[in-house]
Amino acid sequence: QVQVVESGGGLVQPGGSLRLSCAASESIFTIYSMAWYRQAPGKQRELVARITRGGSTNYADSVKGRFTISRDNAKNTVYLQMNSLKPEDTAVYYCNVNRFGNDSWGQGTQVTVSS
Repeated sequence: QVQVVESGGGLVQPGGSLRLSCAASESIFTIYSMAWYRQAPGKQRELVARITRGGSTNYADSVKGRFTISRDNAKNTVYLQMNSLKPEDTAVYYCNVNRFGNDSWGQGTQVTVSS
């Protein structure tokens, strides 16, 4: 099981920015994909952004143009840069690691967008 540790959540005003980090305990080169999901109160968990081992990315329509997923191979870490944040981005954000067909999840980090 891959250990996954997230950081970087917090409270930010609408229009502001945050960067989330997700560190994996295994080499990123053995991981098929790393992704960020989020879950708002009363809603289902949804995919926000994913990056594969080959570098391909995909985003939820609601965050395209505002969020960017990237990775640092040397640190086995994936980042989610979130700009132009909106109140509807408020949620617990979870990092997902898919390795050899198995999913591992972090504990989640709260992002609150409010004035």
